[in-house]
Amino acid sequence: MSTSAPDTDPDFTRVRDYLTGLQDRICAAIEGADGEARFIEDCWTRAEGGGGRTRILRDGAVFEQAGIGFSDVSGSTLPPSASAARPELAGASWRAVGVSLVFHPRNPYLPTTHANVRHFRATRDGQTVAWWFGGGFDLTPFYPFDEDVQHWHQTARALCEPFGGQVRYDAHKKWCDEYFFLKHRDETRGVGGLFFDDLHGDFEQDFAYQRAVGDGFLDAYLPIIERRRDSQYGERERQFQLYRRGRYVEFNLVLDRGTLFGLQSGGRTESILMSLPPLVRWEYGYQPDPGSAEARLTDYLRPRDWLAER
Repeated sequence: MSTSAPDTDPDFTRVRDYLTGLQDRICAAIEGADGEARFIEDCWTRAEGGGGRTRILRDGAVFEQAGIGFSDVSGSTLPPSASAARPELAGASWRAVGVSLVFHPRNPYLPTTHANVRHFRATRDGQTVAWWFGGGFDLTPFYPFDEDVQHWHQTARALCEPFGGQVRYDAHKKWCDEYFFLKHRDETRGVGGLFFDDLHGDFEQDFAYQRAVGDGFLDAYLPIIERRRDSQYGERERQFQLYRRGRYVEFNLVLDRGTLFGLQSGGRTESILMSLPPLVRWEYGYQPDPGSAEARLTDYLRPRDWLAER
């Protein structure tokens, strides 16, 4: 692992090149799956250092809104949310590169999804003092189907195989369940997937795992698109979808560390908040009818061993 500054570090460049390519490949696949709309690109720069390219697809045949952003940003001081957790980074310069996406389908039977893969580096006096990888993907259905949830987790389990197999999958699935948990609602955001942060053991192995997670996203999500994109639905299902999207907003604005880091570090607000759904509603004291399809979702919003229930 090189200890040269991130601006000239070939390892950092390799990660950056992978991530820009990943954004391109996912955009092409989602445009193909949608069949109608195309991503528009918004390139931006950040005054303190770096920039990115935010891509948004709107009003498609499948996706009401799909956002995927690449960013490569840097700074001379860390925001409070990061420096408080890592006091050894005080006074260090930093650079972070990543791809993050959130896709909001039009059809209530097709789940919302999120994925993120990122790399962070901190230096002092030209020497690397810390680096790590993070990322994962998770699924948020409104009307869940067991075969979709099991396929999602089977894909996650398979990509973990070269990196510790069941042990890695169990650990990062648990991390996902715990991270994407709305304590004020006592429920998970969805049915989980994988989540990891601060992965910094062996650079080559950790980078390989990041690539496996990034590449595995399409393997996990595209088959679900094909199964659910043409499902028939009515106004009841649409209204429930909009209501449940409110939980997504609650998590991203109240609990998500990435949102907090981005805003505190002077990130681009439009790109940080692209994860929010285009339409959403809240309803005071909503309770689904007992025994309804809407009430069925509640049983899915808790950590479960999905692969043991086949």
